[in-house]
Amino acid sequence: MAPTHALNHEQVAAYLGRIGIGTGTGIDTGTGTAGQPVAPDADTLRRLHSAHLHTVPFENLSIHLDEPVPLDGTALFEKIVGHRRGGFCYELNGLFALLLEALGYRVHRLSARTFSTAHGYSPPLDHLALQVVDGSGGTWLADVGFGRHTEFPLRFEDRADQKDPGGLFRIVENDDAEFTVLRDGEVQYRVDPKPLALADFTQACWWQCTSPESHFTQNVICSRLTEDGRVTLTGDQLITTDGTGRRVQEVASDEELLDLLRERFGIELARAPRRKQA
Repeated sequence: MAPTHALNHEQVAAYLGRIGIGTGTGIDTGTGTAGQPVAPDADTLRRLHSAHLHTVPFENLSIHLDEPVPLDGTALFEKIVGHRRGGFCYELNGLFALLLEALGYRVHRLSARTFSTAHGYSPPLDHLALQVVDGSGGTWLADVGFGRHTEFPLRFEDRADQKDPGGLFRIVENDDAEFTVLRDGEVQYRVDPKPLALADFTQACWWQCTSPESHFTQNVICSRLTEDGRVTLTGDQLITTDGTGRRVQEVASDEELLDLLRERFGIELARAPRRKQA
């Protein structure tokens, strides 16, 4: 398959199947049951966003398997849809943007700087988020590549609190024309509203994959939403949170790691990624 930066009808259908949305559900490869285009509306965006987070893991396994992480539409499709893998922000939001565009949404790829109390704000391009315009002109902040975050897109132009299963969120406009995203009153990241291309994140992606200072090179992580919480594999632990609380399971061997990746995340690997053990 030649490199592409647009998804065709067959790829859209396969992608929707990957996230558990099949035919006969009001979302398809571009035409409805009466032959009319499916409206790229807010409800469909919310449904796609939630389904993606429940089915496609946030993971950095490629880094610990010595696999390349190219920011190319074809490569992303083959990895996430063809091989049923996940990825991190550049990959997940990069491919999700292509799906949304194929369904008729307008999408801007935005640079974001993540925040931690220990280090403050990260450099620009540290994170990729999406500004999505639906068919009615509504503008949304979508992000299926930030780990624990919103289950549904945020209304981009709304400055009031926005309730989500992931917490209470607010988007604050700053004096420098950037926007700060808060969860439960704590800063998550700052967004630069200037539209970029996916290729603009290539150098930052390379740094995330190779630098000893990168969070992603420190250890294996694989995480996704569940119906009542989240399941996360990190290093030598599987952490499950749900309505009954938080449980930690020690991962004793590479064989157990591969079994958990298959059973809890749907990821089949021929060999185990390198991981640091306590």
